[in-house]
Amino acid sequence: MWGMAPLAPRIKFCGITTVQDAQHAATLGAWAVGLIFWPHSPRRCKLDVAAEIGATLKRRVEVAGVFVNPTLPEVAETAEAAGLTLIQLHGDEGPVFCAEVARRTGARVIKAARVHSGADIQALSAYHTDFHLLDSHVPGTPGGTGETFAWELARAHRGHPPLILSGGLTPENVAGAVTAVRPYAVDVASGVEISPGVKDQARMAAFATAVAGTADVEGVVA
Repeated sequence: MWGMAPLAPRIKFCGITTVQDAQHAATLGAWAVGLIFWPHSPRRCKLDVAAEIGATLKRRVEVAGVFVNPTLPEVAETAEAAGLTLIQLHGDEGPVFCAEVARRTGARVIKAARVHSGADIQALSAYHTDFHLLDSHVPGTPGGTGETFAWELARAHRGHPPLILSGGLTPENVAGAVTAVRPYAVDVASGVEISPGVKDQARMAAFATAVAGTADVEGVVA
């Protein structure tokens, strides 16, 4: 509405591995928590813990399952067991696969791209998912690298579907990232950790405060 101040982006705390950290994220007003199911991730969430997190946060916070080149049965079974409301596909999954994941699970789908150039962002236009996520491109690593990318490249994104910005975000740099990109949501993992999968609750709070401080940045998507 004309004259209304823009809202700050939503926050997704990713790489959550404990119920305690998930609850703290909810206390800080998180939009979503991310539970990683890629077997090679140091932030992999055990399925029994994921199920407890899903039950604890039900109807309070979006619970996102992060997968890298999974099978459809794997996604469907995990989504059911953990009560996932978002499915983040962070590998080489194609548009048809993404659509089938949405159909099979009933969850909304996030398609992630690792950004090396503007072409990576343009390629996302083939994906009619609920959200697009931009992450840093580090060879051999699908995510969680702690590295940023050239945020100005994100301006090539058309703004639909809503954009989630990831990749090396911290309490110290997230305000600048929001100013540059103006995303729907920001995603943080390593930037608020003591070690992979172990969150620093003070840094989580500092990140939330820094994001809240961008509410007056003109053009942030509400």
